[in-house]
Amino acid sequence: MKYRKFRNSQDDISLLGMGCMRLPVLRDGRGIDYVQAGEIIDYAYENGINYFDTAYYYHGGESERFIGQALKKYPRNTFYLADKMPGYALKKEGEMERIFDEQLERCQVDFFDFYLCHDVRESSFDKYVNFNVIPFLKKKQKEGFIKRLGFSSHGKPDTLKKTLDLNDWDFVQIQLNYFDWSYQDAKRQYEMITERGMPVTVMEPVRGGRLANLCPEANDVLKSAKPDKSIASWAIRFAASLPGVLTVLSGMSTMEQIIDNIDTMDHFEPITPDEQLILDKAVEILKAQTLVPCTACRYCVSECPAGLDIPRLIAMYNDYSVSKKSFGLADIFELPDDKKPDKCLACGLCTGNCPQNIDIPDVMKKLADEVAKL
Repeated sequence: MKYRKFRNSQDDISLLGMGCMRLPVLRDGRGIDYVQAGEIIDYAYENGINYFDTAYYYHGGESERFIGQALKKYPRNTFYLADKMPGYALKKEGEMERIFDEQLERCQVDFFDFYLCHDVRESSFDKYVNFNVIPFLKKKQKEGFIKRLGFSSHGKPDTLKKTLDLNDWDFVQIQLNYFDWSYQDAKRQYEMITERGMPVTVMEPVRGGRLANLCPEANDVLKSAKPDKSIASWAIRFAASLPGVLTVLSGMSTMEQIIDNIDTMDHFEPITPDEQLILDKAVEILKAQTLVPCTACRYCVSECPAGLDIPRLIAMYNDYSVSKKSFGLADIFELPDDKKPDKCLACGLCTGNCPQNIDIPDVMKKLADEVAKL
């Protein structure tokens, strides 16, 4: 296992971290499979992983309980535990004390090595400010219940900057992978953080599993270059190759996944310039086969009788097409009902104005169908 020192300390953090959001579940889907999940945690610990990341709402709150039980057998000074305050869900300021105490109890610890404001983005930023979440957590840090304080961000670069300016953070967690490096401007976000001297913890390095199996043509590009390595290993290596990254969190839900990821890190080789070109080629193939080629020129908007923000809706559709996860459509529920894709009149005026000849009414119908399923 490779390790990196946390800044200005002698603490060695495993370059591969264990994310506890996608633990194996029982066949009836009602809870974590403690036997299988326990085997994964034991294998992780025994093979050098010492960073474990959970959150208040992961697995409906059971993730914290599980990891508390799973790690209890190991000396407290041999692992680092990260947890998060769900500020986006707060309804009043007084809830934080109850949640924090509950987290300590669930995890069966006296303190958290790393603690984060969870999922700071455009829709949640004001809650973290208005409910004084940061002063509360700084107080907990001063009292010794938190060793290092950071935040996780799914927001755009402008929101990331605003959040960075709120506090002298110890670290920041962002979604970073070779696809989102340009697609969601992860490169700019990484640079914004590292320019301030803060380490980055990486979430979604394999984009929720999407980068473990791209498409046949893109897979062939990577397999031709390294026939004996998994498609997922490219994603893990890309994130781990960045010098400002402290740990790469992977939500490993099977023994096969953790064995493969640990093998990648045990024999870690940074991505070379030639390999980066190979990755770039694979990404372009995936984009061409997955994404609606909208350039956001906005010619489609001028005559839309429904007044829809079509480029924005297509961007949401593309996010969902890439991930196939419900979180790809999260922003759509923030829209007024009359601005959602089901309000498309299928008049075709937009398609006539589109330089890319996109069948926009068809995209709106597909997007509306996916929203309806949720």
